[in-house]
Amino acid sequence: MSKEKTSFVYVTYIRSTPEKVFEAITKPEIARRYWGHENVSDWKPGSTWEHVRANEQRTVNVVGKVVEAVPPTRLVITWASPSQAADPASYSRVSFDVEAYDEMVRLTVTHDELEAGSGMAKGIQQGWPIVLSSLKSLLETGHGIDVFAKPKAASSGSHS
Repeated sequence: MSKEKTSFVYVTYIRSTPEKVFEAITKPEIARRYWGHENVSDWKPGSTWEHVRANEQRTVNVVGKVVEAVPPTRLVITWASPSQAADPASYSRVSFDVEAYDEMVRLTVTHDELEAGSGMAKGIQQGWPIVLSSLKSLLETGHGIDVFAKPKAASSGSHS
């Protein structure tokens, strides 16, 4: 029996150009500035890609293949934990749709084919909003935000 699948769609508007948004997703030296990771690939359909933590260990956190690449408007990749890379059923899919929108860009990120309730589904629910906020900040102000930030602990006076 196949497991239930779920998907998430995130839309953000960025004061930028489609070319700059697409570059920010695909160029490691830009992705590092807002994501804390580098997306490494030649971005040709069928090629592999790796999501590499920009630290001394250069840890690979996500792997996949490039499904579709139409710069600067669309990129589709598969997405899996390296520990599950051998299992085709473990892969989900991420589509980046970049659309010129007046003086802005409308970026739609669709992460689908996720196993409902999985650790990956929970992780991306928290991850994508902060990553896309950081991308927007970087392109609009020149500075990303801390995507590894954690919620502040409640003050000791609260009883929640």
